[in-house]
Amino acid sequence: MANTHNVTEFIFLGLSSNQDVQKVCFVIFLLLYTAILLGNFLIILIVLTSRSLGSPMYFFLSYLSFVEICYSSTTAPKLVSDLLAERKAISLWGCMTQLFFIHFFGGTEMFLLTVMAYDRYVAICKPLNYTIIMNRQVCAVLVGIAWVGGFVHSFAQILLMFHLPFCGPNVIDHYFCDLLPLLKLACSDTFLIGLLIVANGGTLSVISFVVLLASYGVILLHLRTRSSEERRKALSTCGSHITVVTLFFGPCIFIYLRPSTTLSVDKMVAVFYTVVTPLLNPVIYSLRNAEVKKAMKRLWIRTIKLDEN
Repeated sequence: MANTHNVTEFIFLGLSSNQDVQKVCFVIFLLLYTAILLGNFLIILIVLTSRSLGSPMYFFLSYLSFVEICYSSTTAPKLVSDLLAERKAISLWGCMTQLFFIHFFGGTEMFLLTVMAYDRYVAICKPLNYTIIMNRQVCAVLVGIAWVGGFVHSFAQILLMFHLPFCGPNVIDHYFCDLLPLLKLACSDTFLIGLLIVANGGTLSVISFVVLLASYGVILLHLRTRSSEERRKALSTCGSHITVVTLFFGPCIFIYLRPSTTLSVDKMVAVFYTVVTPLLNPVIYSLRNAEVKKAMKRLWIRTIKLDEN
């Protein structure tokens, strides 16, 4: 490590300093985190146990749900426990670990959403060759690439932070360790590192988002030649994905394209992409997808029968 760290721990200011507000937030975020775990575990369970959900789309959806569980678990448990704690502290190494896993799972989700867009493109634009192009080996490789891409993205971010000295202020105006609040506490010029963060995180978000929008633009053009029933079914599936993509990428682009400044609204935006989006994903996919709803009903009926026996 190039620089010595005099700071051994950081103190979070959290979402609010008002104790009554913190108690209300504790209940709300505990319920939200529980719902995230249950909702995404349910999606994984349904995909694993339903023969009708054996297509690559649902294979990727189950991995997305797994990533969402991991992603929210890097921040939500600490947020919930800190809401009842008088002193919201985290060690230097704990902070760096949290930072790494936030960007690891966040980066993996970006690549996975891009992979899912490619899957929809092949399914709609090349339906006759879909099973050949998107075979099991290809799907496994694409998921592997998403995980490796997330790791490389996060490793680059954490490498930048390890070279920053923290020798004075240790109060973070946030509820978890992230790049921008930490940059403000560094005892050196962070302009260059800020540009590198934009190049890594911000640009990656923008490029992925543009690629996703372009792929859906191609899909929409292709759908013009299809029947109204085919268009309705394809748009329903793609609509779910576009909603998830917008909910995830919008806040990320807002945060990571301006590393030189932090805004008071950043914490609320962070709540959106660390808690709200992982909660909404299973809801969006299950409510807009007839196959998932049917599989849920079958699983529910099987569970009731087992209880009766």
